[in-house]
Amino acid sequence: MAAALLAASTLRLDAALVVLDDGRTMKATGFELKGERVAIHLPGGGTLSLDIDRIERILDDEIVPDPELPRQEAARPTRRSVRTPAAAELPGPASLRPLILAAALEHRVDPGLITAVIRFESNFSPRAVSPKGARGLMQLMPATARRLGVQRPFDPGENIRGGAAYLSQLATRFGETEVELILAAYNAGEQAVASYGGVPPYRETRDYVRKVSALWDSLR
Repeated sequence: MAAALLAASTLRLDAALVVLDDGRTMKATGFELKGERVAIHLPGGGTLSLDIDRIERILDDEIVPDPELPRQEAARPTRRSVRTPAAAELPGPASLRPLILAAALEHRVDPGLITAVIRFESNFSPRAVSPKGARGLMQLMPATARRLGVQRPFDPGENIRGGAAYLSQLATRFGETEVELILAAYNAGEQAVASYGGVPPYRETRDYVRKVSALWDSLR
């Protein structure tokens, strides 16, 4: 998801993978975000315009060569539960800490993990909008926000509750000690993790898992 303070942007890539709200995927060579519409540039030429609510997420479709795939168990021999509070002190604006702690308690997610996601996704900016259309502190795409019951993605409390609820759902599905799979699904979607049987080999997702895990570790 990962944020930039943009309301509209054009991004052209060698390849992108667009995941729709019904689970279907399509390849793209780039896309253009204009308000509530996304123009998707198709590999064979032409453009498809969709309402942003139809799009679950957009990923950079760059596959990491096999030798670069992380050794998950070797890298993290002692498994930590994302449901066990471990953060000694939370960074970021003091006004956000009560919201993070409340969402963590409600959804049984370590406040340190919620904070790590916020730090990476938006750098604590409640009004952040990514070039791909993700919004708010935890960078929820409109389709994801709707599924989580988030009606005001730029409201800090509502956004954090939605993001924490999503992390909790992923912990239930993939296991509370499988932080790599939880973060990979947060970035690339549950279906991608299920399809690959682990962290998908997208470079964007591999980098996301590594960097957010490191932020989480730093808050212990």
